[in-house]
Amino acid sequence: MNSFRYLPYAAVGVAALGAGIGYWLYSRRKTPEQLEQERRQRINATGRITDGTVIDAQEMQNGTKATQFLIYQYDVGGVGYEASQDVTYLRQFVDLHSCRIGLPASVKYDPANPGNSIVISEEWSGLRKY
Repeated sequence: MNSFRYLPYAAVGVAALGAGIGYWLYSRRKTPEQLEQERRQRINATGRITDGTVIDAQEMQNGTKATQFLIYQYDVGGVGYEASQDVTYLRQFVDLHSCRIGLPASVKYDPANPGNSIVISEEWSGLRKY
């Protein structure tokens, strides 16, 4: 009978521990920007290169935030791909106003998933100077 006397205290302790672990896990979640940067780094490190073409460069307004996209196409193994890359956080590496339609570019893609590709990252640029 005396052993059940501490049961409420143990339940509170377990609940507090669970809340602490939940908060710690939630605070360690990565932002979409961090996930995109890791994707670019992974493709830059392990990707293969193919020729592509810049189709368009667009800037979209979402309230007060402007997002910049580079739209391009490329072929891998006879399959054509059309993709876009958010280059908002790479503004120091690319000038969208100088990107012309039809501009040749090199594209790095994931060999396991050719639809996953980049044209520019922090360490590499497939944009050609013409």
